[in-house]
Amino acid sequence: MKAVSSLDYRELARRRLPRFLFEYIDGGSYAEVTLRRNVADLENVSLRQRVLRDASSLDLSTRLFGQDLNLPVALAPIGLAGMNARRGEIQAVRAAERAGIPFILSTVSACPIGEVAAAAARPFWFQLYMIRDRGFMRDLLAKARAARCSALVFTVDMPVPGTRYRDYRSGLAGAPGFSGAFRRFWQALQHPRWAWDVGVRGRPHQLGNVAPVLGRNSGLEDFLGWMRNNFDASISWRDLEFVRAEWAGPLIIKGILDPEDAREAVALGADGIIVSNHGGRQLDGVPSTARALPAIADAVGDQLAVLADGGVRSGLDVVRMLALGARAVLLGRAWAYALAGGGERGISHMLRLIEAEMRVAMTLTGATNIQKINRDILVREAAFQEGR
Repeated sequence: MKAVSSLDYRELARRRLPRFLFEYIDGGSYAEVTLRRNVADLENVSLRQRVLRDASSLDLSTRLFGQDLNLPVALAPIGLAGMNARRGEIQAVRAAERAGIPFILSTVSACPIGEVAAAAARPFWFQLYMIRDRGFMRDLLAKARAARCSALVFTVDMPVPGTRYRDYRSGLAGAPGFSGAFRRFWQALQHPRWAWDVGVRGRPHQLGNVAPVLGRNSGLEDFLGWMRNNFDASISWRDLEFVRAEWAGPLIIKGILDPEDAREAVALGADGIIVSNHGGRQLDGVPSTARALPAIADAVGDQLAVLADGGVRSGLDVVRMLALGARAVLLGRAWAYALAGGGERGISHMLRLIEAEMRVAMTLTGATNIQKINRDILVREAAFQEGR
């Protein structure tokens, strides 16, 4: 199968990954209402076609947190990404560098931050959760500084893990002991290419950044148990002052869905926020990011940089998010599918597809540079502003 869109990579990922890994990438929480809204609401944002606008010269570049980007996109933090292809985060950071965009390494990546730094030619971003063990957080922040990470993405919408029914059905969660391990092993055997490339050649199978605190108990079940016990439901805005004090570089708060929370991020001194509902993987039933974004962008104006993710499957979707008020857009599932379906080359190809689709959208809306992508190019922006 030849991929001609990012959704084609979803099908390639479904064919190549064991079921428990594909469902982890593809699924959301509970009934997956928000997961579907993310996609549907973004698709329903109508672009205003303009003609005879002299769009012969397009500029897709932008500048964000002191960094020049070739495209206004970044690869979002994806947990367990290194299990989708051999040492997957290494392949992803290289593809992002070639494209001239940021790569954001997850706290719960397979490859530890030091391994990714050794493979990277330029600084990348690091994502962190609020964890009960503040000493462990300090250690991770020290490693991020040593790795020359240029920005910190702090995720605040996961004080407790969401319930994802697909993970229970597939055997990723709720299947302890030998029976669960055998179930996942059997699924892996149904995909011999993945079993050899990742299962055998992609070792060690650990969550590299968490392995130091897990010690020998670093299997998948140990990690999931550690996550449940160490996310901090008592987190408040005052706790983020600890992070701001420990991190001198750009601080980006991820998981904002309400204008009041956006204003709190400004008061904290954050440099940016990411309008996000965790890809529909946390609280099901909340608004899509496309619906939440305009009011948040209006609330904080130019006081900090507003980024967004959720439901982005094409370059047209990137343009829609920018028009709704984002300065840049995070790609999540899109790169996870591409990594699973085609490795590093798959991610590079997916990014070229995104760019090509953006160029078509910009040409036919008359927006010749990123700064001209605003609500003037939308037909239905009023409906989203009013929450209809």
